[in-house]
Amino acid sequence: MSVREIQLHDVLPAVFCGMESEERIAESQVWLRNVRFERGCRTLISAESGTGKSSLLSFIFGRRRDYMGEIYFDGGNVRGFTLDRWCSLRGQSLSLLPQELCLFPELTAYENVEIKNRLTSHRSEEWIKEAFEMLEIGDRADVPAGKMSVGQQQRVAIIRALCQPFDFLLLDEPVSHLDSRNNSTVAKLIEKAAAECGAGVIVTSVGNHLDMDYKQVIRL
Repeated sequence: MSVREIQLHDVLPAVFCGMESEERIAESQVWLRNVRFERGCRTLISAESGTGKSSLLSFIFGRRRDYMGEIYFDGGNVRGFTLDRWCSLRGQSLSLLPQELCLFPELTAYENVEIKNRLTSHRSEEWIKEAFEMLEIGDRADVPAGKMSVGQQQRVAIIRALCQPFDFLLLDEPVSHLDSRNNSTVAKLIEKAAAECGAGVIVTSVGNHLDMDYKQVIRL
């Protein structure tokens, strides 16, 4: 099951209902607009804190349904999708890096990635080890995630997000705790993985954004 296009029609978080005339909603290029993301896109969604960037990715990923308006995948309204279809989409078409990372603190960095890869069988052990080395956390692979810095955890979660096939990669502030050098390295790994499968990349940011050549920049 592949997804070639995601469309948003007049979407607005339920918490913002009744606030449509406020400046931050009226000037948004996403809320209450018709927005289209095509497979292969490189899109940056620039946002201020509290404007709903994490909510937007959660809506697209199907984690939350508390919004007005409609979201379509290849013309199909996601509100009608069954749980089985969502499970298939999340395993084959959509990969999400949430801002909260959602690592298991008691598991090692490597185990956090391995547990995902066991479900997908998408990456070789060699690829995972090379990714750890590329992102300069190879020496932290056996350290419990809860004892790593936030920046190190962020890199672990990025590797985990790439351990599955995807048509769209949804990244919520993926480099908020990384310096420019690590940002660039992460961007190269993500770009290579996305290019290999012709996937779209949708990134949210409130400031320090992933160092990628974006074809579309949208203000939330």
